[in-house]
Amino acid sequence: MKALQDPNRALADGLAAIRLQYQLPTAFPPEVEAAAADAAKRALTAHADRTAIPFVTLDPATSTDLDQAFTIEPAGADLLLHYAIADVAWFVDDGGVIDAEAWRRGETLYLPDGKAGLYPRVLSEGAASLLPDGDRPAIVFTVRVVPDGAAKIDGVERARIRSRAKLAYDNVRDTDLPPDFAELSRRIAAAETRRGAARVDPPEQEVAAGADGRLALAFRPRLESEARNAAMSLATNLAVADLLQAHHTGLFRVMAEPDASAVKRLRHTATALGLTWPDETPLESYERTLDPADPRQAAFMLAIRRAGNGASYAPYRDGEVPWHAAMAATYAQATAPLRRLADRYVVEAALAVANGKPVPPAALDAFPRLPKAMARADMLSGQIDRAVIDLAEAAMLQGREGETFAAVATDLDDRGTQVQLRNLPVVARIPANGVLPGQPVTLHLTLADPIERRIAFEPVV
Repeated sequence: MKALQDPNRALADGLAAIRLQYQLPTAFPPEVEAAAADAAKRALTAHADRTAIPFVTLDPATSTDLDQAFTIEPAGADLLLHYAIADVAWFVDDGGVIDAEAWRRGETLYLPDGKAGLYPRVLSEGAASLLPDGDRPAIVFTVRVVPDGAAKIDGVERARIRSRAKLAYDNVRDTDLPPDFAELSRRIAAAETRRGAARVDPPEQEVAAGADGRLALAFRPRLESEARNAAMSLATNLAVADLLQAHHTGLFRVMAEPDASAVKRLRHTATALGLTWPDETPLESYERTLDPADPRQAAFMLAIRRAGNGASYAPYRDGEVPWHAAMAATYAQATAPLRRLADRYVVEAALAVANGKPVPPAALDAFPRLPKAMARADMLSGQIDRAVIDLAEAAMLQGREGETFAAVATDLDDRGTQVQLRNLPVVARIPANGVLPGQPVTLHLTLADPIERRIAFEPVV
């Protein structure tokens, strides 16, 4: 949940408590800030001049840490995506104080009211960000996308670019974008469908005041511009993965299929939300039919994401093919180096092998160490997301103690029975008391405490 409408600051104290509990840094050490300020002044001495190319960026309106800029050109029946990625490695010395702090953090951590960045703002929102206020260093990937949507790397170079515009998801016009922007997205989506990808992109949850003045959880539908923008990153990351795998190096994102018990729980969740999921339809087929604009289907999309085994990182190993079940492909991440530590090394490796050079020793050394560092950062990010959701649910239900709610049991373990409310995107646990998965139940709300981030229900006998 990265959106928040809280004009009365009903959640402000709770968010402050989350920051304190998880010891989120409020600033960078002085020596890191000083090193970043010095690095921001570095001249671009190893970059080809590509400032004549009309790159643009497309992000949330308030974002200033811009990892990607792009332009698209036709090449016969193919499309060439020129995808410029922030050249973070130009500013970060391997083994230096900025690098060491980035390894401690792992990734940018987001809360609805702010973030704890991976790099100091003088870099992440200044010299390294692809803002349209001057020349910026980038690694430019040229990705060839053929008519059936397959993508491959045509070239990678270190370049100086100049973005023409900072476009925003919520007000961008087709005329602001390269003419083939929509066609590129269509091709990439068609390729996803063809290979059976089951990637789920649920809408963001946000907290807002309802018609009755109470806080309510709502879903912000994903805009078409967001989906099309994500398609460019997807195609680039898939092409980078193929490039690195072919050269017997790299770091990959891997994820297993949801197991049978997870799918069974999801079927109970679908029932709780009033959705019709035919018995003969596999999960990957059903989830492609979901409409994020429908609140119940959006809630189920979130349930699918939470039910998975989770993605992790794996370095290249001889004889193994790294696999990401949701992508139905070998997949790497190279397109967000300002926000993810691992991407910096993947970018450097791709730059090297695409130009016939050896992978830098720092990247080779990092690949086997990154899975543990990124797992730690991902776990912390997940804990924070869960804490924010718990806070929002408790705030939403505060004052409704004593009311009854319809629910369906979705799982049973030694901690009790997990239930999904039928009319709210809320998951809770109750004492088992003979309630079995799939069984409808009426619940009595006994506690909603935003300070403790706790809610409690009891079955109505």
